[in-house]
Amino acid sequence: MRDNRSPYWRQRRAVLALGGGRDAGPLIAPPRRPPRPPRFFTVHLGFTAPGAADARELAVAYAEALSLLRPELALGAAALSPADAWHRAERLFCGAVGPDGEHCADVAHHPGFHHAPGPGGLGWGDGDA
Repeated sequence: MRDNRSPYWRQRRAVLALGGGRDAGPLIAPPRRPPRPPRFFTVHLGFTAPGAADARELAVAYAEALSLLRPELALGAAALSPADAWHRAERLFCGAVGPDGEHCADVAHHPGFHHAPGPGGLGWGDGDA
């Protein structure tokens, strides 16, 4: 071993030899890639129900209640599936796109007009025909 000084001084000497110092800029550049945009994630809530119709009603109630507590949740993306068959997921809400770009917030396969979310939301469609 020729150099038995502490690693700090060896590193300091290397930085000074490379032209760095206290007045020099940072040695590590900022990342070149832009930061990742936010991604979508899914939460799976397990519950028991006597049948598929009861499970659908409970799932709609849970989704609507969560959307009241946390408005950033995507209510239209809610789906229901048996616990052992996630590949058989069914949409809970209609999600039809309206004339102004809003999405229908009614339960899937509902009769009548489509309705935008919120009280007094815009209605559109074929009506009760």
